[in-house]
Amino acid sequence: MISPDIIKIASDTSNCGIKKKSNLIVTSKNKMCGDKITVEIETENNIVKRMFYETEACIFCQASASLLAKIIKKTNIRKLQDDINDINASHKNKKIVLKKQYKLFKKLFLQKYTERFNCILLPFNALLKAVNKSI
Repeated sequence: MISPDIIKIASDTSNCGIKKKSNLIVTSKNKMCGDKITVEIETENNIVKRMFYETEACIFCQASASLLAKIIKKTNIRKLQDDINDINASHKNKKIVLKKQYKLFKKLFLQKYTERFNCILLPFNALLKAVNKSI
């Protein structure tokens, strides 16, 4: 059963909808389940101003995108790149390690949701593609 907290996080769509104000727009798809996300980031002086997203995805991916859009505001592009790479590396080592800025993701990265971690990481990986385009 999905936690009411995750449903509440996913229902916050304040950053949902691509604005086409930036050339940093990337679409990624989870080959395992078919989730799809498009991410757009607005940057200024290598700092993220805003992230927008659109999904055709499960509630875990939607919740992850919603949290990520809020958390990364005012984050340096290089730091964001390093943070996402660290989270991906920890996932490969089968133990998710989250820095302080990403602690809200604890509700998503619970052991009972391990089979959904690729869904949760999809927004991170799409964002990483967008960030890599900006450098």
